[in-house]
Amino acid sequence: MKFVTSLLIGAALLSTPLQAENASKQLRILLITGGCCHDYATQKDLLKAGIEKRISAVVDQVHTDDKSTKPPLAIYGNPDYAKGYDLVIHDECAAGISDEAVIQGVLAPHKQGIPGVNLHCAMHCYRIGAAGEPAEINTPHGYWFEYLGLQSSGHGPQEPISISFLEKANPITQGLSDWTTVKEELYNNIKMFDSAKPLARGTQMVKKKNPKDGEPAEEEKQAIVAWTNTYQGKTRVFSTTIGHNNDTVGDDRYLDFVTRGILWATGRIDAADANSKKSAQVSGTQPLRQN
Repeated sequence: MKFVTSLLIGAALLSTPLQAENASKQLRILLITGGCCHDYATQKDLLKAGIEKRISAVVDQVHTDDKSTKPPLAIYGNPDYAKGYDLVIHDECAAGISDEAVIQGVLAPHKQGIPGVNLHCAMHCYRIGAAGEPAEINTPHGYWFEYLGLQSSGHGPQEPISISFLEKANPITQGLSDWTTVKEELYNNIKMFDSAKPLARGTQMVKKKNPKDGEPAEEEKQAIVAWTNTYQGKTRVFSTTIGHNNDTVGDDRYLDFVTRGILWATGRIDAADANSKKSAQVSGTQPLRQN
């Protein structure tokens, strides 16, 4: 198997008014990518560039070009992999990793309080037992789902998803507008944990396989596609199941949403909004919260 791990370390260029004003509070973010079914080689760079453009942050990367469901990521076996970072973004697709010790090691930084952001296939990683069987906390089957706050086991076909924000006044979604993606995968919802709070619902029209005479050829599917979670009573976690295709990951609306999730998870969204508004008054640009 081809294994590539790349750590991109260095100071980000201060390219926006918000970054320049907030440079002393620069975030250190670890982005983890690789595994099955996605163009992570492209998406890792879209995410890094998009985040660093929007806020004062350095995004370091742990990546493998391996395309299996058991990608040999360098974090495995090292529970201190996130030491020195303010936040970890899980964007890996590792559905075949089921070793309890490995999964506990991946969770170790978050148990210690390091916030997490989870994108798309991260929801289908680190499964112990039947993915579609409702999980309980404090059980091996529930380890990863408890961290996420929502359990998903699969998805339907790729079709556009209409995203509706449920909490308009939430710090993450405030000022953002509903939108419709290009063809994307709508992940199902097996269970939402009590510690989680939904932020956005996705609606998708799917063709019926064998519609009866007189029935519509399509049916509507809905699922929660973004939410927040408080893991073990202390760690902030933001997740969205959206983000399969490159056009979505590179979309400004998606990157704005993910960036606001990062700011919320690290407790900096209020300060960022204040700085963004102040900078906008000086420079004539739009505040961060605007589309």
